[in-house]
Amino acid sequence: MADTAATADTPIVHDTNPSDDGVRRRDFINIAAVSAAGVGGVAVLIPLISQMAPSKDVLAESSTELDVAAIQPGQAIKAVFRKQPLFVRRLTPAEIQAADAVPVGELRDPQTLEERTKPGHTDMLVTMGVCTHLGCVPLGAAEGEVKGEYGGYFCPCHGSHYDTAGRIRKGPAPSNLQVPEYQFTTDTKIVVG
Repeated sequence: MADTAATADTPIVHDTNPSDDGVRRRDFINIAAVSAAGVGGVAVLIPLISQMAPSKDVLAESSTELDVAAIQPGQAIKAVFRKQPLFVRRLTPAEIQAADAVPVGELRDPQTLEERTKPGHTDMLVTMGVCTHLGCVPLGAAEGEVKGEYGGYFCPCHGSHYDTAGRIRKGPAPSNLQVPEYQFTTDTKIVVG
């Protein structure tokens, strides 16, 4: 009985150091492994994401600045925007009046001249020089080219006729010549794109 009493009075000591060190080592290894995987993931993702960014030549073509001061009424110029032709035409008062006189309800793709130009610059029409039928380049921007029945543009590939506002009037093209995003930075300069 004395042994039993002595055993009950003897404190039981638990050694906490070995198990605490094991948990700490395991935690350190887990943190180190996750950190190494994170660094490796970033090292793989940075080149992958950066190669998807547009190159310098693409960024240079993302916008086009044009000086339109030299364009006289009735004249047009051809430029390039994102590797496609761009037509910029200064309309005469007679061309503006003719475009405004067309009943919008009769048009295949109803748009007024005012909707296709910027406020205060209704004499300046900016359109992509690509026929909306199959992507040919219409005639009518250069001096002496055939302008079609409506005095605007004529697509020689399949015979689409556009009026002075670049609206489809005759032929297979389903819609008007596209007006790209552009703005006037001054009264004589525009930035397309």
